[in-house]
Order: sequence, then C-alpha cells, then structure tokens
Amino acid sequence: MSDNDNRQPDKNLAHQRKSLRSPLIVLRVKLDDGHKSFFGYAKNISRSGFFIASVKPREPGEHFQVELVLPAPIGRSVQCSCEVVWKRLFSKGSPHEPGMGLRFLELPEDIAEAIDRWVRAESG
Repeated sequence: MSDNDNRQPDKNLAHQRKSLRSPLIVLRVKLDDGHKSFFGYAKNISRSGFFIASVKPREPGEHFQVELVLPAPIGRSVQCSCEVVWKRLFSKGSPHEPGMGLRFLELPEDIAEAIDRWVRAESG
C-alpha cells in the first residue's frame, strides 16, 4: 500500500463510534511487534481503542502488542494486542497531527469497563 492509498479517518467517524472517547494526559506507549519497540503518545482512549500521535505511524491492518499505563484512578499498566485501523501522515499546514488509530483486540473486560467509567467521569 502506498502512502497515498492509506485509509484516513473519516470526518463522520466520531458519529459512528460505539464508545465515548476522552482526551487523556499524554502517556508513553510501548509497541512491540517482536522486532522493535516504538514509543508514541496516546491522545485519546475508549474501551475500543486509542489514538497514538506518531510521525511514523504503522500500516492499517498491522497487529502488534501494546503496553500502556492507564490514568488514575485506573492506574494500571496494560498489555494487549492491537490492530492499526487508520493512519494519518504528516501534512504541512494540517491542523491534525500525524498518527494512527488503534483497536484493542484482547483488552480484558474489567479494564474496558474501567476505561468506560473513567471516560464518562472525564466527559462530565
């Protein structure tokens, strides 16, 4: 897939999401595909996935392990499999930062529920 063929986030995607999302304090995230590690910064999270700001986002469809520390009051480090759903490349003058949208594939239900509670509390 060329950089010009990459799936981009749809402007209406927010209306299609099943779960509320909330911005969070920037977290360092470790991605491990068995070959190398990458540290990015999570910008928002929901029970279904999160966005990582990165100047070198991975390709849609790629799967790998991710480790992140969830915010208080959850305060737990979580490791699970994720899939890249979309990526956005750097574009000069764009108001959107480059990065990738990830979907959790094996997030334990207790963690998903804790994220839901946290997002609802943050959303007011």
